[in-house]
Amino acid sequence: MNDSYRTFPHRSVAWALVIAAASTGMAEEKAASSIRHSYLVMGAKTAIIGEDGSARWEYRGGTRDGFVLPNGNALLAWSDRVEEVTPAKQVVFSYTRHADNSEIGTVQRLYNGNTLVTELGKRPRLLEVDGRGSVVHETPLKPETENAHMQTRMARQLKNGNYLVPHLLAFAVKEYTPDGQIVNTLRTDLGELGGRPAENWPFTAIRLDNGNTLVSLTHGNKVAEFTPSGQIAWKVTNDDVGGLFKDPCGSQRLANGNTVVGSHAANQGISMVELNRDRKIVWTSDHPLAAGVHHFQILTTNGRQEPGVPMK
Repeated sequence: MNDSYRTFPHRSVAWALVIAAASTGMAEEKAASSIRHSYLVMGAKTAIIGEDGSARWEYRGGTRDGFVLPNGNALLAWSDRVEEVTPAKQVVFSYTRHADNSEIGTVQRLYNGNTLVTELGKRPRLLEVDGRGSVVHETPLKPETENAHMQTRMARQLKNGNYLVPHLLAFAVKEYTPDGQIVNTLRTDLGELGGRPAENWPFTAIRLDNGNTLVSLTHGNKVAEFTPSGQIAWKVTNDDVGGLFKDPCGSQRLANGNTVVGSHAANQGISMVELNRDRKIVWTSDHPLAAGVHHFQILTTNGRQEPGVPMK
């Protein structure tokens, strides 16, 4: 379990409707070193890819963020709207961006059943939206730029009720209280990471069980894990992966401790990489539907559902 605000307990039957493996028991028959995943990809394409490489589900492309929910539906964000979609592609929830703003960045289903939405533009803010699509709470953000597209990305609510928000051009991951107060800031322009010229723009920030924060650093082509005091506890650079990081946006820490990273600028070839703690590549995806991946969610590994709340 990660430190993001807990969503509903998993319901394996509902998940199986969408992400069933190619055959039951296939994982036990393979060598332990052979890793296969089913996963949701968002970006140029929106799809669920099975462990056998087949497209299990496809929907409208151009997505930015999203989750497969425990009920089997997909919660997805585009620039202009958010939808919850059933496996049969019926829209059961939606929210449309306010006219004051120019983009939606991210989406997360909260434990109370409401939905967290990030809006970018003249009024950068986090919104908690109820099941009818009405805003029930608003938290103003301080991105330090008027460039809407670069204000923020994968905001998440934490277990303590605060929000973890990466601000790209501010080179900072900020923790906000619900009333908009900043209680902690992690800098990503540290000298150890190359400073501001390295363009270590924070995109996805994940609060881990040990209190550290895992951050993907887009144009810096790095992933770094920060201690609560802002020190670097672990990092992976393009030198470690042979140049496979190409604008890494989405990332996910798996329950086994491995880290999966997606490259948004990889329009062909390998666009997703899984690394163990020793920075060794243990799995990759070059699936055409994952080209240009903006974010993703690993759903199963070798026939077994990824346990706990997705750390992404």
